[in-house]
Amino acid sequence: MKKGNKYGLHRVIDPVGVLPQPANKLDNNMDEIYDNEILIDVKTLNIDSASFTQIQEQAGGDKEKIAEIMLDIVAKQGKHRNPVTGSGGMLLGVVEKIGSALEGKIDLKPGDRIATLVSLSLTPLRIDKIKDIRPDIDQVDIDGKAILFESGIYAKIPNDMPETLALSALDVAGAPAQTAKLVKPGDTVLIIGAGGKSGMLCSYEAKKRAGVTGTVIGLCHSQRSTQRMIDLDICDHVFSASATQPVAVLEKIEELTGGKLCDVTINNVNIPDTEMASILCTKDTGVVYFFSMATNFTKAALGAEGVGSDVTMIVGNGYTKGHAEITLQILRESEKLRKVFTKLYAS
Repeated sequence: MKKGNKYGLHRVIDPVGVLPQPANKLDNNMDEIYDNEILIDVKTLNIDSASFTQIQEQAGGDKEKIAEIMLDIVAKQGKHRNPVTGSGGMLLGVVEKIGSALEGKIDLKPGDRIATLVSLSLTPLRIDKIKDIRPDIDQVDIDGKAILFESGIYAKIPNDMPETLALSALDVAGAPAQTAKLVKPGDTVLIIGAGGKSGMLCSYEAKKRAGVTGTVIGLCHSQRSTQRMIDLDICDHVFSASATQPVAVLEKIEELTGGKLCDVTINNVNIPDTEMASILCTKDTGVVYFFSMATNFTKAALGAEGVGSDVTMIVGNGYTKGHAEITLQILRESEKLRKVFTKLYAS
């Protein structure tokens, strides 16, 4: 086998010398793998929410057009990086082959079911056939192959839950795990997009970490998601509003906190222009975690400067140590959440 670069530089076609994520085109020839690669037989693509929303809008909701757009992206780039949002997603598949340099050094063997925890925007991918598209949960079943680099992270699919359930949670594993790191006992926490996939997990973890002396506030977009969060009973306050209307949201947060605002704000939405609501609702010296890939960091930086806000803003890194374990444990701990996730994402 040919010797490969740890970070996958050997798969970059254009421009040569850059890492796979910012590259315009990757080599997605799967006939021969390098010595430090893992070949995956792909079953399902879990497209990043912001990316799938954009593709669906571009296609006018038509599944055939969604498939055409996705196939075109992969044909041009050798990977699935949305040219508009720049984001990808993750995949579920079965290990088909392990490079010679990795044999005996990793806890994988051919036949293992895994979910990749690195973005599709840097993963060499070949789609042979799109079998089914499930717009409600951003998932696409395919026949295809993918490459996981030596530096790539993954999670084995656990035996105590269906693979579709595990995939739906692992897709956003970075958010609740980062929440676990950021939230301290007694904190007031705002979860923007609380009724969505990552929002529900973050709300649960925030309440767990803030404890009885803390307060968790869930902002939801629709009445349906608002009612879902009320029924889950994992937030102290839940309300419905548009996060693109920062002044209205601020007024509600001032009301709920007695003007003290929030120590930590977690932004999980998949639409643009929610930066200022996140910033305004957070105390000076507080923390805003932008998990959303729809975030415009220029707007966030200049917006905070413009209102004299001394908040710490964190880019939504989808990885933190132990994120897969923390996220799957939430579904084991909370029967209510597991039932909701099963109904929405795994049924």
